[in-house]
Amino acid sequence: MGSVIVLTGDGKGKTTSALGMAMRAVGHGLKVAFLQFIKGGWKYGELEAAKRLQPELELRPLGRGFVHIDPENPNPEDVEVAQRAWEVAREKILSGEYFMVVLDEINYALSYGLLDLDEVIRTLKERPPHVHVVLTGRDAHPQIIEMADLVTEMKEVKHPFREGVISRKGIEY
Repeated sequence: MGSVIVLTGDGKGKTTSALGMAMRAVGHGLKVAFLQFIKGGWKYGELEAAKRLQPELELRPLGRGFVHIDPENPNPEDVEVAQRAWEVAREKILSGEYFMVVLDEINYALSYGLLDLDEVIRTLKERPPHVHVVLTGRDAHPQIIEMADLVTEMKEVKHPFREGVISRKGIEY
């Protein structure tokens, strides 16, 4: 039976945890779609690693990078990009072709007002029974948390950014 899994919180490791689950599934010969709602346009390590796991792992950056954050007045371009990403995600989820569909950073798209929460919840409920869906990103909506089967909240205890250390290749990207 498929499940809805939420990886949220202010700590590091949400996408990394989802990648670990995706790798585990691929290791069992299962098919995974890993769809990134915000990331796009720049090179990061998981893109190169995913190429080595094709065709079982399909990793697609569908965003355009950083977005304008104003949930009351979202940038129309950001809404359009998120909507196109959602169309891809919805098709992958409902196709039944995948063991797991990861919606990386979708929690941001929801909290920024770029996607319709009710539509996302409806699709999660309509998914084929064997499909696992993983949602990542900070600020998971309470309704998403309520309907999920498993929720993990990453909590930052200490991070080198606080000491001025910039993003490090192989660690943050």
